[in-house]
Amino acid sequence: MNTPLKHIYRNLPNIVSILGVLPLYILLREDAFLYICPLIVFNNIMDDLDGALAKELGLRSKFGADLDNVCDAVSHILVAMVIGIHFGGVVSAFGVLAAVAILIRVVQRVDPSYVAGTGTATNELMRHLLLVLLLRESYRFDATPFIIAVYLLNSASMLAPFPMPHLVRSRAKTTTAVFMVNMALAVAWYVPETTPFLATIFFGTYLYSFLVSGSVWYRSV
Repeated sequence: MNTPLKHIYRNLPNIVSILGVLPLYILLREDAFLYICPLIVFNNIMDDLDGALAKELGLRSKFGADLDNVCDAVSHILVAMVIGIHFGGVVSAFGVLAAVAILIRVVQRVDPSYVAGTGTATNELMRHLLLVLLLRESYRFDATPFIIAVYLLNSASMLAPFPMPHLVRSRAKTTTAVFMVNMALAVAWYVPETTPFLATIFFGTYLYSFLVSGSVWYRSV
């Protein structure tokens, strides 16, 4: 019998995907930037939670994957654009570049010929932006060149034709490990003293993976 509760249960990952996007309506406000860090943390947690639920409960579906893809596109493009607009000038132009890269990656993922596991997830860009903003808040430096670098590098790595297996998130294979990655971001936001250490880990593994995997791919083509 197809009861409402069974219907809700079967769509639990999809409900989580949508809930992860809904609070981002705050980014349409004039003071949107004030909420950007907690919203990135929340969205990142919910984005991984829907996948974990789908895996653990055996509820994976093509519709769920496509819905998650659309939710990522909406939320991550919105975040990239809000940060770009806040810093203005050339940063906003690179924000548009990142938004275009996100859109291309999202469209690629619905193509049946798409090779899964290549490039970086759009969430990687969100993590990098969050860490730069948290460091800026703690140490009061001009984050403009760092935001530009994050936009530029992630725009390239999102569309890279090779896998990057050394990323912190790529190494998180279990639900517990994924939970720990998300808690690390929450800790970085809530306990500023930990941010430099966590940023070193996330940025270090990203740059290492990008350079090493990219050089291997380049020699093979």
